[in-house]
Amino acid sequence: MSKIPVIVIVGPTAVGKTSLSIELAKKLDGEIISGDSMQVYRGLDIGTAKITPEEMDGIKHYLIDVTEPSAPFTAAKFQAETRKWIEAIHGAGKLPIIVGGTGLYIQSVFYDYDFGNSSEDKTYRAELERLDNTVLWQMLEQKDPESAAQIHENNKRRVIRALEVMHLTGKPFSEYQVHNELNATYKPLFLGLDLDRELLYERINQRVNLMFEQGLVLEAKQLYDQNLADVPAIRGIGYKELFPYFEGRSSLEEAKELIQKNSRHFAKRQLTWFRNRMDIDWIQAGTSTTETEAMNKVTTFLSAK
Repeated sequence: MSKIPVIVIVGPTAVGKTSLSIELAKKLDGEIISGDSMQVYRGLDIGTAKITPEEMDGIKHYLIDVTEPSAPFTAAKFQAETRKWIEAIHGAGKLPIIVGGTGLYIQSVFYDYDFGNSSEDKTYRAELERLDNTVLWQMLEQKDPESAAQIHENNKRRVIRALEVMHLTGKPFSEYQVHNELNATYKPLFLGLDLDRELLYERINQRVNLMFEQGLVLEAKQLYDQNLADVPAIRGIGYKELFPYFEGRSSLEEAKELIQKNSRHFAKRQLTWFRNRMDIDWIQAGTSTTETEAMNKVTTFLSAK
């Protein structure tokens, strides 16, 4: 059986992945699977820069708004769901396109991941449970920077599991998870969008300003008022920075500046991870030739035997 071709568009937040993916999907009769670990959650719209129905422009999207924030959506779940949709889209005669910035999730689709199913050390786990999120994440960053770049500080369950696996196996969690051979079912083309760092940071700052204009504070307050502030999904960038403001411990301007700062740092970690962990064909974003260059690469890829 021939391999299923899949176009994968990755890159840091605010670099322009969404608009490029829509244009490619229109020209290539494609459908899009979101490769974003946050956009699966209902109610997290503005803070995750979730694509709107208007922006979709008639292109069908998958893995957006599929679960509640209180229900964890793991990398293993993403792998299974994405593989299912790839085959369904291909079976319908259309081109599967994955778009997003969650490298660990996207990589898991095309490589046979081992999701840390080794044995447990309950005593060691209990010791870790007593530590706060920041201390745990710093431990992970020291032992395995690649995993720390992909696991959010407030995803305590995942951080602890990574530390536990390394404790049991004696090797980095990032090495334990992924096998080097591509899954034989798929033929992926990994396209990465890059942008001058200053321009990217300017875009990120502007995006956060727009989020505030669109009603981010109200969205975050509604989640906060539902007592969801401790749910890992809600502790993501764009929400957690506003909680001190709701509690009278910071100003709104301080919260905005912190969201911008954390988003810039996140973009830097994304770029580092993609460059170190995946074989990506990079394209300069934000130019008059970006879409043409991407189309040429995809056309060549699809026509190759």
